[in-house]
Amino acid sequence: MIDVMSLAQDAAITDAAWLHNLSPFALRLSGSMGLRWYGLSYACGFLIAWLLMRWLAKRNATPLTAQECTDALLALVMGVVVGGRLGYVLFYDPSLLTSFTKSAPWWGVVRLNEGGMASHGGMVGVVIACWWIARSASARLSSMQPSGETSQAGAWPKRVPTLHVMDLTAFVATPGLLLGRLANFVNGELLGKIVSPPGTPAPWWAVRFPQERLDWFGREGPAGVARGHAPALSPDQEVVLDALLARVRLPTDTDYGAYVRLLNELHHGGASVSRGIAADLAPLIAARHPSQLYQAFAEGIVLTVVLWMIWKRPRTPGMIASAFLVVYGVLRVVTEFWRLPDSHLSVERIAGLSRGQWLSVVMVLAGIALAVGAKVWSRNHRYPAMGGWGDVAHGAK
Repeated sequence: MIDVMSLAQDAAITDAAWLHNLSPFALRLSGSMGLRWYGLSYACGFLIAWLLMRWLAKRNATPLTAQECTDALLALVMGVVVGGRLGYVLFYDPSLLTSFTKSAPWWGVVRLNEGGMASHGGMVGVVIACWWIARSASARLSSMQPSGETSQAGAWPKRVPTLHVMDLTAFVATPGLLLGRLANFVNGELLGKIVSPPGTPAPWWAVRFPQERLDWFGREGPAGVARGHAPALSPDQEVVLDALLARVRLPTDTDYGAYVRLLNELHHGGASVSRGIAADLAPLIAARHPSQLYQAFAEGIVLTVVLWMIWKRPRTPGMIASAFLVVYGVLRVVTEFWRLPDSHLSVERIAGLSRGQWLSVVMVLAGIALAVGAKVWSRNHRYPAMGGWGDVAHGAK
Protein backbone atom coordinates (compact mmCIF):
# COMPACT_ATOMS: atom_id res chain seq x y z
CA MET A 1 0.00 0.00 0.00
CA ILE A 2 1.15 3.51 -0.79
CA ASP A 3 2.03 5.68 2.19
CA VAL A 4 0.41 9.01 1.21
CA MET A 5 1.91 10.98 4.09
CA SER A 6 5.41 9.63 3.44
CA LEU A 7 5.29 10.59 -0.24
CA ALA A 8 4.12 14.10 0.59
CA GLN A 9 6.71 14.63 3.33
CA ASP A 10 9.60 13.40 1.17
CA ALA A 11 8.61 15.77 -1.62
CA ALA A 12 8.23 18.69 0.77
CA ILE A 13 11.78 18.15 2.06
CA THR A 14 13.49 17.85 -1.33
CA ASP A 15 11.45 20.43 -3.27
CA ALA A 16 12.25 24.13 -2.94
CA ALA A 17 9.42 25.45 -5.11
CA TRP A 18 6.59 27.24 -3.27
CA LEU A 19 3.04 25.93 -3.59
CA HIS A 20 0.74 28.84 -4.39
CA ASN A 21 -1.89 29.09 -1.62
CA LEU A 22 -3.10 32.68 -2.01
CA SER A 23 -6.84 33.29 -1.88
CA PRO A 24 -8.44 35.24 -4.74
CA PHE A 25 -10.48 37.11 -2.10
CA ALA A 26 -9.26 40.23 -0.36
CA LEU A 27 -12.41 39.98 1.77
CA ARG A 28 -14.51 36.82 1.57
CA LEU A 29 -18.09 37.01 2.79
CA SER A 30 -19.37 33.53 1.97
CA GLY A 31 -18.92 30.97 -0.78
CA SER A 32 -18.07 32.82 -4.00
CA MET A 33 -19.21 36.18 -2.62
CA GLY A 34 -16.74 38.81 -1.52
CA LEU A 35 -14.21 41.40 -2.62
CA ARG A 36 -11.72 39.83 -5.01
CA TRP A 37 -8.18 41.00 -5.57
CA TYR A 38 -8.82 41.13 -9.31
CA GLY A 39 -11.69 43.58 -8.99
CA LEU A 40 -9.77 45.55 -6.39
CA SER A 41 -6.80 45.84 -8.76
CA TYR A 42 -9.06 47.38 -11.41
CA ALA A 43 -10.53 49.84 -8.89
CA CYS A 44 -7.11 50.88 -7.55
CA GLY A 45 -5.68 51.16 -11.06
CA PHE A 46 -8.45 53.54 -12.10
CA LEU A 47 -8.07 55.53 -8.88
CA ILE A 48 -4.33 55.99 -9.43
CA ALA A 49 -4.96 56.95 -13.06
CA TRP A 50 -7.49 59.57 -11.94
CA LEU A 51 -5.08 61.03 -9.38
CA LEU A 52 -2.29 61.21 -11.97
CA MET A 53 -4.58 62.90 -14.50
CA ARG A 54 -5.64 65.49 -11.94
CA TRP A 55 -1.99 66.06 -11.02
CA LEU A 56 -1.14 66.71 -14.66
CA ALA A 57 -4.16 69.02 -14.97
CA LYS A 58 -3.03 71.02 -11.93
CA ARG A 59 0.42 71.36 -13.46
CA ASN A 60 -1.34 72.63 -16.59
CA ALA A 61 0.30 69.87 -18.60
CA THR A 62 -3.04 69.12 -20.28
CA PRO A 63 -5.95 71.29 -21.41
CA LEU A 64 -8.36 68.98 -19.56
CA THR A 65 -9.76 70.47 -16.36
CA ALA A 66 -9.96 68.56 -13.08
CA GLN A 67 -13.68 67.94 -13.65
CA GLU A 68 -13.02 66.73 -17.18
CA CYS A 69 -10.46 64.31 -15.76
CA THR A 70 -13.23 62.77 -13.67
CA ASP A 71 -15.53 62.52 -16.70
CA ALA A 72 -12.65 61.13 -18.73
CA LEU A 73 -12.01 58.41 -16.19
CA LEU A 74 -15.64 57.24 -16.36
CA ALA A 75 -15.38 57.03 -20.16
CA LEU A 76 -12.10 55.13 -19.91
CA VAL A 77 -13.61 52.66 -17.43
CA MET A 78 -16.37 51.90 -19.91
CA GLY A 79 -13.84 51.59 -22.73
CA VAL A 80 -11.63 49.17 -20.77
CA VAL A 81 -14.46 46.96 -19.49
CA VAL A 82 -16.55 46.82 -22.68
CA GLY A 83 -13.56 46.65 -25.03
CA GLY A 84 -11.69 44.17 -22.86
CA ARG A 85 -14.65 41.84 -22.59
CA LEU A 86 -15.62 42.00 -26.26
CA GLY A 87 -11.97 41.53 -27.21
CA TYR A 88 -11.78 38.37 -25.10
CA VAL A 89 -14.99 37.03 -26.60
CA LEU A 90 -14.00 37.74 -30.21
CA PHE A 91 -10.30 36.80 -29.99
CA TYR A 92 -10.32 33.93 -27.49
CA ASP A 93 -13.79 32.49 -26.82
CA PRO A 94 -16.44 33.24 -29.51
CA SER A 95 -18.64 30.47 -28.07
CA LEU A 96 -19.72 32.96 -25.38
CA LEU A 97 -21.73 34.77 -28.07
CA THR A 98 -24.14 31.83 -28.20
CA SER A 99 -23.87 30.79 -24.54
CA PHE A 100 -27.11 31.31 -22.60
CA THR A 101 -28.17 30.08 -19.17
CA LYS A 102 -31.37 30.15 -17.14
CA SER A 103 -29.77 32.19 -14.33
CA ALA A 104 -28.57 35.81 -14.31
CA PRO A 105 -26.78 37.30 -16.13
CA TRP A 106 -28.01 34.77 -18.74
CA TRP A 107 -25.71 35.70 -21.65
CA GLY A 108 -22.13 34.46 -21.68
CA VAL A 109 -20.77 37.76 -22.99
CA VAL A 110 -21.86 39.62 -19.83
CA ARG A 111 -20.87 36.92 -17.30
CA LEU A 112 -17.95 39.00 -16.04
CA ASN A 113 -18.02 37.13 -12.72
CA GLU A 114 -16.47 34.17 -14.54
CA GLY A 115 -13.53 36.25 -15.80
CA GLY A 116 -12.18 36.73 -19.29
CA MET A 117 -10.75 40.11 -20.34
CA ALA A 118 -8.36 40.85 -23.22
CA SER A 119 -5.96 43.75 -22.84
CA HIS A 120 -5.77 44.21 -26.61
CA GLY A 121 -9.55 44.61 -26.81
CA GLY A 122 -9.47 46.98 -23.87
CA MET A 123 -7.07 49.22 -25.78
CA VAL A 124 -9.49 49.49 -28.69
CA GLY A 125 -12.18 50.56 -26.23
CA VAL A 126 -9.79 53.11 -24.74
CA VAL A 127 -9.10 54.67 -28.16
CA ILE A 128 -12.83 55.17 -28.70
CA ALA A 129 -13.14 56.69 -25.22
CA CYS A 130 -10.21 59.04 -25.96
CA TRP A 131 -11.97 60.30 -29.08
CA TRP A 132 -15.08 61.12 -27.03
CA ILE A 133 -13.04 62.84 -24.29
CA ALA A 134 -11.16 64.99 -26.82
CA ARG A 135 -14.39 65.95 -28.55
CA SER A 136 -16.00 67.06 -25.27
CA ALA A 137 -12.96 69.09 -24.19
CA SER A 138 -12.71 70.71 -27.63
CA ALA A 139 -16.35 71.80 -27.42
CA ARG A 140 -15.63 73.57 -24.12
CA LEU A 141 -12.53 75.33 -25.42
CA SER A 142 -14.30 76.42 -28.61
CA SER A 143 -17.05 78.05 -26.58
CA MET A 144 -14.53 80.25 -24.77
CA GLN A 145 -12.20 82.88 -26.17
CA PRO A 146 -11.19 82.44 -29.81
CA SER A 147 -7.64 81.58 -28.83
CA GLY A 148 -8.74 78.94 -26.36
CA GLU A 149 -8.68 78.78 -22.61
CA THR A 150 -6.19 81.19 -21.08
CA SER A 151 -4.28 79.73 -18.17
CA GLN A 152 -2.00 81.50 -15.78
CA ALA A 153 0.88 81.39 -18.24
CA GLY A 154 -0.48 80.84 -21.71
CA ALA A 155 -3.27 79.56 -23.91
CA TRP A 156 -4.29 76.16 -25.22
CA PRO A 157 -5.45 75.67 -28.80
CA LYS A 158 -9.20 75.57 -29.29
CA ARG A 159 -9.14 71.91 -30.30
CA VAL A 160 -7.88 69.09 -28.08
CA PRO A 161 -6.47 66.38 -30.33
CA THR A 162 -7.47 62.80 -29.66
CA LEU A 163 -3.77 61.96 -29.87
CA HIS A 164 -3.09 64.07 -26.78
CA VAL A 165 -5.79 62.28 -24.80
CA MET A 166 -4.30 58.97 -25.93
CA ASP A 167 -0.91 60.17 -24.64
CA LEU A 168 -2.48 61.10 -21.33
CA THR A 169 -4.24 57.75 -21.03
CA ALA A 170 -1.16 55.72 -21.92
CA PHE A 171 0.90 57.66 -19.39
CA VAL A 172 -1.46 56.99 -16.45
CA ALA A 173 -2.38 53.38 -17.37
CA THR A 174 0.79 51.56 -16.31
CA PRO A 175 0.04 51.33 -12.53
CA GLY A 176 -3.19 49.54 -13.44
CA LEU A 177 -1.25 47.10 -15.63
CA LEU A 178 1.06 46.35 -12.71
CA LEU A 179 -1.82 45.73 -10.30
CA GLY A 180 -3.69 43.63 -12.85
CA ARG A 181 -0.74 41.30 -13.37
CA LEU A 182 -0.24 40.96 -9.62
CA ALA A 183 -3.93 40.01 -9.36
CA ASN A 184 -3.37 37.40 -12.10
CA PHE A 185 -0.64 35.93 -9.90
CA VAL A 186 -2.87 35.88 -6.84
CA ASN A 187 -5.61 34.17 -8.84
CA GLY A 188 -3.18 31.54 -10.15
CA GLU A 189 -4.20 32.22 -13.75
CA LEU A 190 -2.31 32.80 -17.03
CA LEU A 191 0.13 30.05 -16.11
CA GLY A 192 3.78 29.99 -17.10
CA LYS A 193 5.74 27.18 -18.69
CA ILE A 194 6.65 24.14 -16.63
CA VAL A 195 10.11 24.13 -15.04
CA SER A 196 9.83 20.75 -13.29
CA PRO A 197 7.14 18.04 -13.56
CA PRO A 198 5.06 17.01 -10.54
CA GLY A 199 7.03 15.21 -7.84
CA THR A 200 10.47 16.44 -8.95
CA PRO A 201 12.74 19.04 -7.34
CA ALA A 202 12.49 22.57 -8.68
CA PRO A 203 14.45 25.84 -8.31
CA TRP A 204 13.55 28.14 -5.43
CA TRP A 205 12.05 30.80 -7.70
CA ALA A 206 9.53 28.46 -9.35
CA VAL A 207 5.91 28.31 -8.21
CA ARG A 208 3.48 25.39 -8.07
CA PHE A 209 -0.01 26.56 -9.00
CA PRO A 210 -2.64 24.05 -7.83
CA GLN A 211 -5.15 25.74 -10.16
CA GLU A 212 -3.53 23.79 -13.02
CA ARG A 213 -5.48 20.68 -11.96
CA LEU A 214 -8.75 22.50 -12.66
CA ASP A 215 -7.74 22.29 -16.32
CA TRP A 216 -7.40 18.53 -15.85
CA PHE A 217 -10.75 17.92 -14.18
CA GLY A 218 -12.55 20.32 -16.50
CA ARG A 219 -11.60 18.34 -19.62
CA GLU A 220 -12.18 14.86 -20.93
CA GLY A 221 -9.36 12.57 -21.92
CA PRO A 222 -7.37 9.47 -20.93
CA ALA A 223 -5.96 9.42 -17.43
CA GLY A 224 -2.32 9.14 -18.46
CA VAL A 225 -2.32 12.03 -20.91
CA ALA A 226 -1.96 15.76 -20.21
CA ARG A 227 -5.15 17.81 -20.45
CA GLY A 228 -4.91 21.48 -21.25
CA HIS A 229 -2.01 22.89 -19.25
CA ALA A 230 -2.21 20.19 -16.57
CA PRO A 231 0.49 17.49 -16.93
CA ALA A 232 -0.32 13.81 -16.53
CA LEU A 233 0.28 12.12 -13.17
CA SER A 234 1.81 8.75 -12.48
CA PRO A 235 -0.48 5.99 -11.16
CA ASP A 236 0.96 6.47 -7.66
CA GLN A 237 0.34 10.23 -7.82
CA GLU A 238 -3.23 9.63 -8.96
CA VAL A 239 -3.81 7.49 -5.88
CA VAL A 240 -2.51 10.30 -3.67
CA LEU A 241 -4.76 12.86 -5.40
CA ASP A 242 -7.81 10.60 -5.04
CA ALA A 243 -7.06 10.27 -1.33
CA LEU A 244 -6.88 14.06 -0.97
CA LEU A 245 -10.20 14.51 -2.77
CA ALA A 246 -11.82 11.84 -0.58
CA ARG A 247 -11.12 13.98 2.50
CA VAL A 248 -13.34 16.81 1.30
CA ARG A 249 -15.70 15.17 -1.19
CA LEU A 250 -19.45 15.38 -0.65
CA PRO A 251 -21.78 12.69 -2.07
CA THR A 252 -22.93 15.04 -4.85
CA ASP A 253 -19.45 16.27 -5.81
CA THR A 254 -17.82 15.55 -9.14
CA ASP A 255 -14.03 15.29 -9.24
CA TYR A 256 -13.97 18.91 -10.37
CA GLY A 257 -16.26 20.00 -7.54
CA ALA A 258 -14.24 18.08 -4.96
CA TYR A 259 -11.03 19.73 -6.18
CA VAL A 260 -12.61 23.17 -5.96
CA ARG A 261 -13.57 22.29 -2.40
CA LEU A 262 -9.97 21.24 -1.71
CA LEU A 263 -8.67 24.57 -3.00
CA ASN A 264 -11.20 26.36 -0.82
CA GLU A 265 -9.80 24.53 2.21
CA LEU A 266 -6.28 25.43 1.10
CA HIS A 267 -7.22 29.13 0.91
CA HIS A 268 -9.61 29.48 3.84
CA GLY A 269 -9.20 26.44 6.08
CA GLY A 270 -6.91 28.06 8.63
CA ALA A 271 -3.13 28.01 8.96
CA SER A 272 -2.69 24.39 10.08
CA VAL A 273 -5.20 23.01 7.56
CA SER A 274 -3.66 25.05 4.73
CA ARG A 275 -0.14 23.89 5.58
CA GLY A 276 -1.25 20.26 5.64
CA ILE A 277 -3.02 20.44 2.29
CA ALA A 278 -0.09 22.32 0.74
CA ALA A 279 2.38 19.67 1.90
CA ASP A 280 0.22 16.87 0.49
CA LEU A 281 -0.63 18.64 -2.75
CA ALA A 282 2.84 19.95 -3.65
CA PRO A 283 4.17 16.64 -5.09
CA LEU A 284 1.19 16.54 -7.49
CA ILE A 285 1.69 20.00 -9.01
CA ALA A 286 4.20 21.07 -11.65
CA ALA A 287 6.66 23.88 -10.86
CA ARG A 288 6.30 26.78 -13.29
CA HIS A 289 7.74 30.12 -14.29
CA PRO A 290 5.82 32.85 -12.40
CA SER A 291 5.13 34.53 -15.73
CA GLN A 292 2.55 36.86 -14.17
CA LEU A 293 5.33 38.46 -12.11
CA TYR A 294 7.55 38.75 -15.17
CA GLN A 295 4.79 40.62 -16.94
CA ALA A 296 4.02 42.74 -13.87
CA PHE A 297 7.64 43.92 -13.83
CA ALA A 298 7.77 44.50 -17.60
CA GLU A 299 4.40 46.20 -18.06
CA GLY A 300 4.18 47.91 -14.68
CA ILE A 301 7.77 48.96 -13.97
CA VAL A 302 9.83 48.99 -17.17
CA LEU A 303 7.04 50.56 -19.25
CA THR A 304 6.38 53.19 -16.57
CA VAL A 305 10.03 54.25 -16.43
CA VAL A 306 10.26 54.50 -20.23
CA LEU A 307 7.11 56.63 -20.58
CA TRP A 308 8.05 58.95 -17.71
CA MET A 309 11.50 59.51 -19.20
CA ILE A 310 10.05 60.31 -22.63
CA TRP A 311 7.30 62.64 -21.40
CA LYS A 312 9.40 64.69 -19.02
CA ARG A 313 9.14 67.47 -21.60
CA PRO A 314 6.35 68.24 -24.12
CA ARG A 315 6.09 65.99 -27.14
CA THR A 316 4.20 65.93 -30.42
CA PRO A 317 0.67 64.67 -29.66
CA GLY A 318 0.56 60.92 -30.19
CA MET A 319 4.21 60.18 -29.43
CA ILE A 320 3.60 58.87 -25.89
CA ALA A 321 0.77 56.64 -27.10
CA SER A 322 3.07 55.43 -29.87
CA ALA A 323 5.86 54.67 -27.40
CA PHE A 324 3.35 52.82 -25.21
CA LEU A 325 2.20 50.59 -28.08
CA VAL A 326 5.72 49.81 -29.27
CA VAL A 327 7.32 49.18 -25.85
CA TYR A 328 4.29 47.36 -24.41
CA GLY A 329 4.00 45.21 -27.54
CA VAL A 330 7.68 44.25 -27.48
CA LEU A 331 7.52 43.45 -23.77
CA ARG A 332 4.43 41.28 -24.28
CA VAL A 333 6.07 39.35 -27.11
CA VAL A 334 9.18 38.71 -24.99
CA THR A 335 7.48 37.83 -21.69
CA GLU A 336 4.95 35.52 -23.29
CA PHE A 337 7.71 33.12 -24.25
CA TRP A 338 7.48 32.11 -20.57
CA ARG A 339 3.67 32.25 -20.45
CA LEU A 340 1.40 29.56 -21.85
CA PRO A 341 -1.40 30.53 -24.28
CA ASP A 342 -5.01 29.91 -23.27
CA SER A 343 -5.48 26.14 -23.24
CA HIS A 344 -8.96 26.20 -24.76
CA LEU A 345 -7.74 27.62 -28.10
CA SER A 346 -7.96 25.14 -30.97
CA VAL A 347 -4.60 26.42 -32.28
CA GLU A 348 -2.45 27.64 -29.41
CA ARG A 349 0.54 28.80 -31.47
CA ILE A 350 0.90 30.02 -35.04
CA ALA A 351 4.44 29.98 -36.49
CA GLY A 352 5.79 29.59 -32.96
CA LEU A 353 3.94 32.59 -31.49
CA SER A 354 0.78 32.60 -29.38
CA ARG A 355 -2.29 34.57 -30.39
CA GLY A 356 -1.45 37.16 -27.75
CA GLN A 357 2.05 37.54 -29.20
CA TRP A 358 0.71 38.04 -32.73
CA LEU A 359 -1.70 40.68 -31.43
CA SER A 360 1.28 42.33 -29.75
CA VAL A 361 3.21 42.31 -33.04
CA VAL A 362 0.26 44.11 -34.62
CA MET A 363 0.37 46.55 -31.68
CA VAL A 364 4.06 47.30 -32.34
CA LEU A 365 3.36 47.95 -36.02
CA ALA A 366 0.40 50.17 -35.07
CA GLY A 367 2.65 52.12 -32.70
CA ILE A 368 5.22 52.74 -35.43
CA ALA A 369 2.49 53.82 -37.84
CA LEU A 370 1.03 56.10 -35.18
CA ALA A 371 4.40 57.80 -34.63
CA VAL A 372 4.79 58.51 -38.34
CA GLY A 373 1.19 59.66 -38.70
CA ALA A 374 1.39 61.88 -35.61
CA LYS A 375 4.47 63.66 -36.98
CA VAL A 376 2.82 64.27 -40.33
CA TRP A 377 -0.47 65.42 -38.74
CA SER A 378 1.28 67.78 -36.34
CA ARG A 379 3.38 69.32 -39.12
CA ASN A 380 0.39 69.79 -41.43
CA HIS A 381 -1.77 71.34 -38.68
CA ARG A 382 1.12 73.22 -37.05
CA TYR A 383 0.18 71.80 -33.70
CA PRO A 384 2.51 72.52 -30.76
CA ALA A 385 4.13 69.95 -28.50
CA MET A 386 1.92 69.12 -25.52
CA GLY A 387 2.17 67.55 -22.08
CA GLY A 388 5.41 67.06 -20.21
CA TRP A 389 5.15 66.36 -16.48
CA GLY A 390 8.48 68.11 -15.82
CA ASP A 391 7.72 71.12 -17.99
CA VAL A 392 6.50 74.44 -16.56
CA ALA A 393 5.94 76.26 -19.83
CA HIS A 394 2.22 76.60 -19.15
CA GLY A 395 2.69 77.31 -15.46
CA ALA A 396 1.54 75.13 -12.59
CA LYS A 397 -1.94 75.82 -11.31
